[in-house]
Amino acid sequence: MEKHLVICIGRQFGSGGREIGLGLAKKLGIRFYDKEILKKAAEESGIVEELFEKADEKPTNSFLYSLSMGTHGQAMNFTNYNDYLTNDKLFLFQSNTIRDMAEKDSCVIIGRCADYILRGRKDMLSVFIHAPMELRIQRISRVRNVEEDAARSLIKKTDRQRANYYNFYADNDWGAADSYDVAINSGKLGVEKSIEVLAGICEHL
Repeated sequence: MEKHLVICIGRQFGSGGREIGLGLAKKLGIRFYDKEILKKAAEESGIVEELFEKADEKPTNSFLYSLSMGTHGQAMNFTNYNDYLTNDKLFLFQSNTIRDMAEKDSCVIIGRCADYILRGRKDMLSVFIHAPMELRIQRISRVRNVEEDAARSLIKKTDRQRANYYNFYADNDWGAADSYDVAINSGKLGVEKSIEVLAGICEHL
């Protein structure tokens, strides 16, 4: 891909969003980042990767976050920051990693408020992948080898965590159509067609 482009993908759990993102990156010949973000953030910050994994796309417990943030998402200096803002510090380190990744290469980034972190970039396309609940239940039940009731419970819990995380750190509403450039129903299009549609959009940007 000659032009520089960063595609940020939000997704409902079980919608195939990660598979679509990976397929899109391969089709466009660009980098793909998901859990790799956590490893890179750990390396750059000197903080153990397990802490990033524990806080990954989960809402913060800190009510002091809003007091620590400037208008561009940069931490302000105040007393006892190290004691009170563990999850928020991890988010800031992770945000810096995402910015660096987006600056260096064209890429697909999965979740982690990347669309919000990279807001204002003209080379960024924000996408949300969704699908009907019953199809997501079938997918998770098959992939995780669990009963449908367990799959439904896991989907609701994971979606709730992702929504709370996104809504806390971003100004937009997770999953709302007007929060993204493109919204795709993977249940109607399927994974391969969703990849084709997004690749076509990228080619015309």
